[in-house]
Amino acid sequence: MEDRLILKFLGTGTSQGIPVVACKCATCKSEDPRDKRLRTSVFIQYKNVDILIDTGPDLRQQLLQNHIEELDAILLTHEHADHTAGLDDIRPLYFKNRRPIPLYAIERVVQDLLKRFQYIFGDNDYPGIPKLDLITIDQNSEFLIKGLPVRPLPVIHGQLPILGFAIGPLAYITDAKYIDHTVLDSIKGIDCLVVNALHFEEHHSHFNLQQALDTIQKIQPKVAYLVHMSHHMGKTKNLESQLPTKVFLAYDGLEIVI
Repeated sequence: MEDRLILKFLGTGTSQGIPVVACKCATCKSEDPRDKRLRTSVFIQYKNVDILIDTGPDLRQQLLQNHIEELDAILLTHEHADHTAGLDDIRPLYFKNRRPIPLYAIERVVQDLLKRFQYIFGDNDYPGIPKLDLITIDQNSEFLIKGLPVRPLPVIHGQLPILGFAIGPLAYITDAKYIDHTVLDSIKGIDCLVVNALHFEEHHSHFNLQQALDTIQKIQPKVAYLVHMSHHMGKTKNLESQLPTKVFLAYDGLEIVI
């Protein structure tokens, strides 16, 4: 059974999360737990490797809610705060084993982390900081985590080049606005696709729902899950019936086996 991939959705909301502070819309006031969305992040267990993708500002809550106690690696899609601001909450996982946790990111993101988290990565021997091994990756080159191949998927977020990742039967893409046809072709027919869908209207840096569905149609995965949704998307129960067969809205706490 070690070849099965377990995917846990730690957060499925956009940068503000849902409910949005001071908002009284129907989605934010919803009592359906599926409409309570933390910032987007996932946890993957595959071939005895535990991987966290992104460390947003809700990370402490996400680790506690999902009983995550071990990490072999962290992958960062990009440097925006909703994907990195919770990095310090890795501390207890480091303290548990006292082994530096590898963190993989492209050079631009690594440089951003060195500035914003200088107290972690600078010349500081304070015993309370987490230890992380910053590993610079190339967006066009596969790399290994404990022997497990991970393939970066370059996508464009507005004007910013960022990464998705292909791991075994899974392709994970968030914050995309444009995906080159070569990337689409490389994951065509994959077992499971996770892709962002912000809301219904056009947006300058994210797929809207129709653009996400068009992308799914091009890739033709066996199953697809939508993430990084804003409160403008509406309630989960109202959206489910509008989606094509084998396309689902992910929600916080959902666990699937691929």
